[in-house]
Amino acid sequence: MSSEEGLSSTITDWLLINSWWLLLPFVMLLVVAAFIVAFVLLLYMISPLISPKPLKLNGAHVVVTGGSSGIGKCIAIECYRQGAFITLVARDEAKLLQAKKELEKFAINDKQVYCLNNSVLTYWSGFFSVAQAQEKLGPVDMLVNCAGVSISGKFDEMEVDRFKKLMEVNYLGSVYPTRAVITTMKERRRGRIMFVSSQAGQIGLFGYTAYSPSKFALRGLAESLQMEIKPYNIYVTVAYPPDTDTPGLAEENKTKPLETKLISETSGVCQPDQVAKIIVRDAVQGNFNSSVGPDGYMLSALTCGMSPVTSITEGLQQIVTMGLFRTIALFYLGSFDSIVRRCMIQREQSKAADKRE
Repeated sequence: MSSEEGLSSTITDWLLINSWWLLLPFVMLLVVAAFIVAFVLLLYMISPLISPKPLKLNGAHVVVTGGSSGIGKCIAIECYRQGAFITLVARDEAKLLQAKKELEKFAINDKQVYCLNNSVLTYWSGFFSVAQAQEKLGPVDMLVNCAGVSISGKFDEMEVDRFKKLMEVNYLGSVYPTRAVITTMKERRRGRIMFVSSQAGQIGLFGYTAYSPSKFALRGLAESLQMEIKPYNIYVTVAYPPDTDTPGLAEENKTKPLETKLISETSGVCQPDQVAKIIVRDAVQGNFNSSVGPDGYMLSALTCGMSPVTSITEGLQQIVTMGLFRTIALFYLGSFDSIVRRCMIQREQSKAADKRE
């Protein structure tokens, strides 16, 4: 045997003996992949066991604040169509009666619509509104906090009183009715509480220095409250609708800064009935987050933080998509900054031209 053949034989023998070391990384990779797949399948199978039992709307009593128009009215219609008794709470009596007529077009059997021309801006008014509703139609099974107002403007140009007004309407206007229903829900060991926030309650944007904090506050309230009442089989839902074709949006657009308009135009305007169907579905299922459309799903995944989850599937989706969505979000933020900078330059150039004239 030649020296070359001997060397070749030695190398071959070494490779045969030590080949398992070379394959070890691939074997470990396959084992890890198999473990992950098995873990995900296991979580998927047990996830229904930790999800709340859906609330049956047929025969349930649903109270909707801000229910005379916009998203609130459409939520009331959706619940009514599914067989719920409805209490509408709002300050404009004419709009309330009109909303009642619209709901009654979808009447099923003897389901009633009760109207309360009342405010939720003080504790006692909110308390008495709910007390009247429960006396008329029985204990509240679902409370929809939809009373709200939107005001946009630059921080240093906005009247200071508007910051207070928005917190009173958008935040405290949800606290007071919730306080009024929570005791009875605990006693009955069932219920749903919904807070209608906004995508501006997930991301702070130009022009919303007064509005966004009032909507962000609802998230903090909802997370804390959910931890308190979950043992009582009561579930909280926070809805983050995008710009929606409502009278409120039309009114807001009259005074909306140019920068805010241009940023808002990067996403479309949704119809209130479509938004309402999604929100009601999520509330019935007991989902903590309720988002609308691809942008809404991305924002909810990005901002989930320590928020509750009602299924393992939802949690896994958030983990898997976080990195990709953050990358996409950076492009969005860059685009928004560019819009603001461009508007500032145009405004300064316009001022300079006026001075020269």
